[in-house]
Amino acid sequence: MRIRPTKSIPDRSRPGLTTTAIGAVHRQGAGGNWTTVGGRRRGGRRVRREREKRKVTSVGLRVGTLNVGTMTGKGRELVDMMQRRKVDILCVQETRWKGSKARSLGAGFKLFYHGGDGKRNGVGVILKEEFVRSVVEVKRVSDRVMSLKIEMEGVMFNVVSGYAPQVGCELEEKEKFWLDLDEVMMSIPGNERVVIGADFNGHVGAGNRGDEEVMGRFGIQERNVEGQMVVDFAKKMEMAIVNTFFEKRQEHRVTYKSGGRSTQIDYILCRRCNLKEISDCKVVVGESVSRQHRMVVCRMTLVMKKMKKERAKAEKRTNWWKLKKEDCCMTFKKQLKQALGGQEVLPDDWITTANVIRETGRSVLGVSSGKRVDKETWWWNEEEDS
Repeated sequence: MRIRPTKSIPDRSRPGLTTTAIGAVHRQGAGGNWTTVGGRRRGGRRVRREREKRKVTSVGLRVGTLNVGTMTGKGRELVDMMQRRKVDILCVQETRWKGSKARSLGAGFKLFYHGGDGKRNGVGVILKEEFVRSVVEVKRVSDRVMSLKIEMEGVMFNVVSGYAPQVGCELEEKEKFWLDLDEVMMSIPGNERVVIGADFNGHVGAGNRGDEEVMGRFGIQERNVEGQMVVDFAKKMEMAIVNTFFEKRQEHRVTYKSGGRSTQIDYILCRRCNLKEISDCKVVVGESVSRQHRMVVCRMTLVMKKMKKERAKAEKRTNWWKLKKEDCCMTFKKQLKQALGGQEVLPDDWITTANVIRETGRSVLGVSSGKRVDKETWWWNEEEDS
């Protein structure tokens, strides 16, 4: 039996020793990963995951909504509550302030509000200091609807504050509110985030049979007409009623308590496709800013892809630096004089003269390639290479 000579190869996994292709097969297996023969196997999946993580960034937010009853004398109380509860953005309803302004409440917090006669209604949005400078648009639609557009890490985040008419109000007033809210939603591009914090004055009810796409099972009581309007709006705009998706004790679902009645009429809504970014939503108890209403707060993490910086395209430029060389300079002067028709004096039309100079420069001096210069070899030229 003839023995074939085998060629030894260095075994990188065992310094100082050699191995053969046959030995490598025994260690790797017939279907082994040949890219790792003689070396350690690299964690390909882990490396890919780390690369994917570098491509995204996230912003943590706590967004709330509260019917304050009136803003008069409550500015500092609201600021203290937001700091204590770590709320970044708060939608407020029934402010009862006239006009359309922005007012500082202290500690860097700022209120953007809109009201009518000052005796009823009024809505607003309170922002933490770090988001105040990021406001790019404010829409004050009515004394029941307003919105803010905030830029966060290159992504637009819209906050809408709403205050629906009470059950006993005229149908015309209710229809106007929903038309205004529809108008605001239709004006927001589909790729932008939206959060609505509102006192809808309606019960969406417990359970979600037939409405699983817009609400969870954790509402309160029976659905009424006003609550059905909220559900219909969510379906039409592909929104999710966030409160109802998180299982909480009954006390942490109640948003309104008065005269022995406990109901849920304040809600936070977001786009259905962004519901996965919200990790929790509950009612905050133990605060005394509002007598009857309780603040609803949701905790969310906005996941955003990092924007790629576009490289500036290099332009092809005339090699004017070659005019420092005497032979190039003489050739350029000669060619330019011929191009100008042998005239010693330049023509009056400067645009024509400039074009002649540029064309002559390109033909005599040449142009750059327009490619980026290698950072490590920019100093190397043909003379050194030879």
